[in-house]
Amino acid sequence: GPNLSGRSMVDGHTEITDLHLTEVNRAKVQSFVENILIKRQLEKLDDYLDNEQLTQHSPHIADGAEALCSALNSKSEQGYSLAYDRVHRVLAEGNFILSVSEGTKESVHTSFYDLFRVADGKIAEHWDTTETVLPRNEWKNNNGKF
Repeated sequence: GPNLSGRSMVDGHTEITDLHLTEVNRAKVQSFVENILIKRQLEKLDDYLDNEQLTQHSPHIADGAEALCSALNSKSEQGYSLAYDRVHRVLAEGNFILSVSEGTKESVHTSFYDLFRVADGKIAEHWDTTETVLPRNEWKNNNGKF
């Protein structure tokens, strides 16, 4: 169903543009994941987002930087808690960047796949999906999640 802003995980911009900015956009998102999602340096949020322009597709988060801060600071008793611990990969093409990270969601070891669209040097749109990382003794191969 729709998120708090009425959006779903399958709507939004899809056109890849700004191919000449691929590496700049990759660096912007890598820095965002490391400084905001992992280190929780929320005072730096304005370096990455325009509060009025952040379109959110995540099922649990409304539009805007304030809603993102609220989600990052939420506690389990409020129904949603997460912590990013490590970024493994940042894949990019033009204005679309995918970060692959791990951490915990509701105290469960979790992989985070976050897709960002960058516009005018700021993160403008966000989609995400998460999946539980099984304990090593339950793996079907030795490759691991990452």
